[in-house]
Amino acid sequence: MIGIKRGLFSNEAGMGSAPNASASAAVSHPVKQGLVQILSVFIDTLLICTTTAFILLLSNVKGVPGTLDGIPYVQAALQSSVGTWGIHFITFSIFAFAFTSLVGNYYYAEANILFIKNSPVLLNLFRITCLIAIFFGAQANFSTVWNLADVLMGLMALVNIFAILLLGNIAFRVLDDYRAQKSRAKTLSFKHLVSI
Repeated sequence: MIGIKRGLFSNEAGMGSAPNASASAAVSHPVKQGLVQILSVFIDTLLICTTTAFILLLSNVKGVPGTLDGIPYVQAALQSSVGTWGIHFITFSIFAFAFTSLVGNYYYAEANILFIKNSPVLLNLFRITCLIAIFFGAQANFSTVWNLADVLMGLMALVNIFAILLLGNIAFRVLDDYRAQKSRAKTLSFKHLVSI
């Protein structure tokens, strides 16, 4: 259960956050960018998360709930396999993941706020709220932060699943158009489907 929750957290598949980045891509057909997004989920889930699971399973380190679990468990397992530098590698990786997640999600939210209403007052209020959330998140209990993140990610998934159900038929029509153009070896174009 923990592996599934952390896997969903790391790739955010179905959460609706990755389309913020994909929407800014300049491609000849939107399906091309969709395929890139599928590849990113594959790399994250099947390569990175599976590699982490194998490191844990193949090490001689036993996880202990409450004392040796989560990141310290991964660090101890990697240390037993490759030495002390494994601890530093995992520490740097988690720092890079956390920092890029903060920057990326901040950018997504700011871009959406500016799209809804371009107001300096609203934008400054949002920035102050972000700083407060980051400060309290850094001070909060580790399990409280993860539990809150899991609940909020679940709510995001529910909203996004509803949107997927509403837009699914359009996505399939666009995919059919992409396949038809690829089968005719035609230069990909999406202009004729813009009215969908």
